[in-house]
Amino acid sequence: MATVIGRLLGAAFLICFGTGLYSHFLQEPLDWMRFATRPEFLYQVTQGTHIIAGIACFPLLLAKLHIVFPGLFAYPPVRGFWNFLERASIALFVGASLVQITIGLLNTYQWYPWPFPFRQVHFALGWVLIGLLVIHIGVKLPTITRYWNKASEASGDDDIDGGHRADHHLMDAVSGDRGENDEAARLRGTTRPGGLTGRALDYIDSTPRAASRLSRRGFLTTVGVATTAVVGLTAGQTFTPLNAVNLFGPRKKGVGQQGVPVNRTSKQAKVADAAMNSAWTLTVAVAGAERSFTRDELLALPQTDVTLPIACVEGWSQMAFWRGVRLRDLADLMSADPETSFRLISLEERGSFSKTQMGREYVRDPLTLVALELNGETLDLEHGYPARMIAPGRPGVLQTKWLSRIEAIES
Repeated sequence: MATVIGRLLGAAFLICFGTGLYSHFLQEPLDWMRFATRPEFLYQVTQGTHIIAGIACFPLLLAKLHIVFPGLFAYPPVRGFWNFLERASIALFVGASLVQITIGLLNTYQWYPWPFPFRQVHFALGWVLIGLLVIHIGVKLPTITRYWNKASEASGDDDIDGGHRADHHLMDAVSGDRGENDEAARLRGTTRPGGLTGRALDYIDSTPRAASRLSRRGFLTTVGVATTAVVGLTAGQTFTPLNAVNLFGPRKKGVGQQGVPVNRTSKQAKVADAAMNSAWTLTVAVAGAERSFTRDELLALPQTDVTLPIACVEGWSQMAFWRGVRLRDLADLMSADPETSFRLISLEERGSFSKTQMGREYVRDPLTLVALELNGETLDLEHGYPARMIAPGRPGVLQTKWLSRIEAIES
């Protein structure tokens, strides 16, 4: 049973790690990196999957802990170097896992009750978890392969740790096939510890067997229902078919100004006065030359309509209709080289993403706009009035709102 749940939990962690790396390097790319701009909803899918897999880790991790819980109190606590390595890696893995998925969940609600920077710590913990997972799998590989092989499982090989078939006892105890004596032996290991721990285990051993009996089928059903519930009741913030049952997601499709949720408000960014100032202009700078455009001048340029999603790192997304000037047209007006990347600067003076970079693959994409309208209306202040950036396959934090300046990045 531990192996079955472990496979699912391991898969969820690997999905989170892969999609998390993709999101991280989109936001902080290395110089040589280039990214796909098609399909245009790519980031919507990858980041939505990242959040869903992370949420699924909660019931899966708790289920795994429930299965191996008696082994955590084996006595003596260490029976050799490999046993020490296994138990130490498990302790670190469980602790880091609980921290990682908890801060990830709270980030979706934009609540940060801790003193450290979320993005940096979340990224670092991802590498720590993968390293610990590799160590754990390496140590347990003989046992894992034994239980994956039906013939070996049927032969009743001994567990590598203590030679007392602990895993067989665990599965039999969960299915209710063994009596109280075997259950007590499974709990205490080879020797009963003394003190408070020993008394606690005595109390557990005295619990009536019938009260805790649960079949493996019932256990897996419970885990499956719990996982389906936590995922199904939040995934609607990303995937439209589940929007009707999105009860716990921090954002709901269609709710917000102009039918699109808002992540960062103009009040939070402190840009309302500058954005509503009639003297606002958008400055485009390339190779020492600059040109400023009023909003009316931007509206007088050829306009393009696109359908693109806003897809945020918190997992929510919303498809919308945008209208504005293609960025590549502005670049051509300034005679920018086709290989030029740009820096986007917001009216927001402070904030991690008040300045962002856009690689040439996005600059030259025909769907990348300096957006002036949203869903057939003038862009709302909360969505970036007087102008914002919208491009395919980019995180919402890089779809710069309240644009003030676009400048070429000199190579």
